[in-house]
Amino acid sequence: MTDQWVALEPGADPGERVRALRRAHETFTTAGTVARPVRPVVAESWRRSARAGVGPDGTASVELTDDDLGAYRAEHPLAKVMPLVRELVGTFAAEGSHLLAVCDAHGRLMWVEGHPTTLRRADRMNFVPGARWSEAAVGTNAPGTAVAVDRPVQVFAAEHFIRRVQPWTCAAAPIHDPHTGRVLGAVDITGGDGLAHPHSLGFVQAVARAAESQLSLVAPPKQAEDTVTLSVLGRDEAELRPGGGRRIRLSRRHSEVLVLLARHPEGMTGDELLCALYADESVTPVTLRAELARLRPLLPPGLLASRPYRLSVPVECDAALVERQL
Repeated sequence: MTDQWVALEPGADPGERVRALRRAHETFTTAGTVARPVRPVVAESWRRSARAGVGPDGTASVELTDDDLGAYRAEHPLAKVMPLVRELVGTFAAEGSHLLAVCDAHGRLMWVEGHPTTLRRADRMNFVPGARWSEAAVGTNAPGTAVAVDRPVQVFAAEHFIRRVQPWTCAAAPIHDPHTGRVLGAVDITGGDGLAHPHSLGFVQAVARAAESQLSLVAPPKQAEDTVTLSVLGRDEAELRPGGGRRIRLSRRHSEVLVLLARHPEGMTGDELLCALYADESVTPVTLRAELARLRPLLPPGLLASRPYRLSVPVECDAALVERQL
């Protein structure tokens, strides 16, 4: 294998490769060792999946549905480029046995579109809008791995960590904020073994670049004076600076809330936030909602969003800046 990013080199026998990968997958899930012909990018992803506690018989969980999903998609930056993505990929997906999917920066699927028959097959493995397909949730898969390694990725058949996904092949490429370089999500094509061709990888990468070019036109760069920052280093209580010279001193509990949400720009459910904030399992969701009700009036209007709980604009935390330098 000369290029680890290409799933199947020209001339390779797909059936033979699938059988070899299934044997390698069984070896890894039982003994923890990686055997040929597993590519390095896949081997590293398998190891990350195992460290995250993903099991080969697991399944994706659906985190957002109905109104919550609609609100999240409407506010996401990639909503602005979905018409272009559909124009480039949608017909190809709708007329064949492929799916178009777009996820956020944490592997949560926001859009999954294609032929109804293929969509029904995907439903059986929860490859649906609102489901989390990050590596930490479902192991090796193209959209989740693409945002994890910040590179275009193909995942062929039994390279998928979860067995129920192994009949599929997918190719995905990350989409970045053209002004900051931050990963916003990924565009993915999912279907049959034919997607293991190198052209599929180049295609999704071209779609991602086109989306970034469109974003540079429809989403102007954020002005420095509008940047929201959160200072926590060397303080017992955080200080939020929403711009315009304003400074907001926060209580310890409110500081913890904002630090958590700044670290999870994709948002957190009420249960996730409750578990992260309170070691005492007897604390109820009512307590959390009351705390957030006290916090919201202290913040700029609209900064604290819900369903899931999240910050509506990127917030730069000084602790995160230090972590990135380590």
